[in-house]
Amino acid sequence: MSKPGQQVISRLRQMILSGELESGQRLAEIPTAEQLGVSRTPVRIAFRNLEQEGLLTKLSGRGYMVRQVTQAEISGSIEVRGVLEGLAARQAAENTLSRSQTAELLHLLKQGDELFAKGHITEQDLAIYHDMNQRFHQVIIEASLNPAIAEALSRNEHLPFASVSALAFDRNNLAQEYRRFNFAHMQHHAVFDAISHGQGSRAEAIMREHANATHGYAKIFSQMEESGEKMHVLNNVNATM
Repeated sequence: MSKPGQQVISRLRQMILSGELESGQRLAEIPTAEQLGVSRTPVRIAFRNLEQEGLLTKLSGRGYMVRQVTQAEISGSIEVRGVLEGLAARQAAENTLSRSQTAELLHLLKQGDELFAKGHITEQDLAIYHDMNQRFHQVIIEASLNPAIAEALSRNEHLPFASVSALAFDRNNLAQEYRRFNFAHMQHHAVFDAISHGQGSRAEAIMREHANATHGYAKIFSQMEESGEKMHVLNNVNATM
């Protein structure tokens, strides 16, 4: 998929997650394309993908409707993914990574290090992270040598935000998103370290926690930012007293 197409999907996910696109709201290609400033093609592709993810419902006529998604539904699907990917990480550690798998994971980690080294992130960087993150998870699942995990994950991906590729980001707060995704990347380092040292239980625990990194921690980092802003205001007030 093209980078603009992936960006459209991510932006629409975030709009649904934030409530900007409300449950029951009807969506059509042309007005959505105009709103996002893109052509109809990436919007059409995004609608189809989001339907498969359980975020949109195709109407009998033309267009789609935003499906009602509860926080419990999102949390449940993410928890299931964490359990499955945690099992994959544990079995990958028990099986021992091949040389090619080790080399590829190290390459992906280096790519992520370079991405976050500049201290900020752009929408284009997030598109790169999307591909890197997807492949990192895929290599670990392959290393588990357990095809049942991939099959179960495939079925789970039809639930909202259950897929590792179902990233959402707030383009209006890229400073917060930098902290969120950089933290997730640090977890990539930790899970690789555990797997490469044969520490199955540790690898499983990190991977299960990692499932929440790109979704559940959004609220945490947002609250941290709000607290920081309040403290900054108080400090300024105190400085003038």
